[in-house]
Amino acid sequence: MQKAHTLLAKSIHWSFILLYVYGIFKQVNNLEDLEDTNLLLFEIIFATVFLVIVILRYSYMSRFKTFLGSREPVHIVHYYFARTVHKAMYACFILLPLTGLMIAGLYSQGYTVNATPDEEQTVIDVVLDLHGAVADLSYMLIFLHIGAAIYSRIKGEGVWSSMVPILKEDKPTENEIVNKIASLEEQFYDKAQALFTWKKK
Repeated sequence: MQKAHTLLAKSIHWSFILLYVYGIFKQVNNLEDLEDTNLLLFEIIFATVFLVIVILRYSYMSRFKTFLGSREPVHIVHYYFARTVHKAMYACFILLPLTGLMIAGLYSQGYTVNATPDEEQTVIDVVLDLHGAVADLSYMLIFLHIGAAIYSRIKGEGVWSSMVPILKEDKPTENEIVNKIASLEEQFYDKAQALFTWKKK
């Protein structure tokens, strides 16, 4: 049974992080900057490449289990929660370049932001708001993902070691406080499962 991600999977995972961070830091802060034709063209190319890479990444990474490397069976509620977070991140990674391309296309067609807040929103305002909301959601989901990965590493579940090349776990933690928190976590999942099961009846 496979206990770790392949070298290709790890390379895709970590190189995509660099691409995402670069995209955040080089983003256009003022829409008027797109008047620069070279910058507009670069943004279009970058968004297109980003979108293609996201789709290829999802196509490849979807073959791996969400908790690949886990030493213990994963609670079904925990599994679906993690899957939901992963899929939400991918949705954000797809919507970010798509809305970016829409902004570039609309701007090149003469659509601009309203001069005053009193005026009705134009289509580009709606797309800009959506783009910003998706970006903010992606930040929150990524922080949640990182927090969950660190928590998993503290518990010594083995999932961290399947993807991260440093600070690998040798065995589950023996820390009483961490184990107590993990026990409470499992109780929460049990109650959540019982609640959903009861609603289905």
